[in-house]
Amino acid sequence: MESNTDGIVLCDNQLSFIGQEAETVPGIIGRKYGKLVTRLDLSFNNLRTLNGINSFELLEELILDNNQLGDDLEIPPLPHLKTLSMNKNKLVSLEKLLEVICKNLPNLTFLSMLGNTACPNELSGNDQDEEDYQRYRYYVLYKLPKLKFLDSRQVKEAERQEAKRVGVFMKVVTPTLDNMKPGLSADTDYDGFKYTPLPNDTTTPGKHRGTFGECRYVYYGKHSEGNRFIRNNHL
Repeated sequence: MESNTDGIVLCDNQLSFIGQEAETVPGIIGRKYGKLVTRLDLSFNNLRTLNGINSFELLEELILDNNQLGDDLEIPPLPHLKTLSMNKNKLVSLEKLLEVICKNLPNLTFLSMLGNTACPNELSGNDQDEEDYQRYRYYVLYKLPKLKFLDSRQVKEAERQEAKRVGVFMKVVTPTLDNMKPGLSADTDYDGFKYTPLPNDTTTPGKHRGTFGECRYVYYGKHSEGNRFIRNNHL
């Protein structure tokens, strides 16, 4: 094991640079160890960018827990990366992150995002529940079908097949000022959003007919207009 006063700890092909309050990846790490390291742990820093990570050409595992990484995150192509852990960062937009991963991390099989707003569970907000989290899992697995582990759970074949079937409809959209009605502020209760999944023309009771067509599915979590009033005993 090699250790120095700069906080760098190297053990074989594994390098740790933990708890150093770094906002960027120190260039010396990549220049000195980039062609050697396959596992890199940068947890408990203040990272806001991953500039310099591309120096690690053989990287298979990247640990970025407890940093300040946000939606402007850019991940360079890492063709050998299999594990990416980003727990407890500042990620809000799941869609943006998955687009980057799909493009630049083609062989990723383990992904963990617990503690981010983009991952809707108890760690990211008190208003999230298991149904919200399962919808998120279906969508992520739909976008990243190679995953074997997502967060703390192994991906089972039945879940993978269900993600193929319904994942496209599970996209989670976080309400923003862009999709609010004019005049609403960020502090305005979202009750003003009007949405109905049913056509305007209703049918006579007892003569229900299914309606087929194209739609845009937008899910806002457990407090959406539809879910707010529907309970299991109503289904």
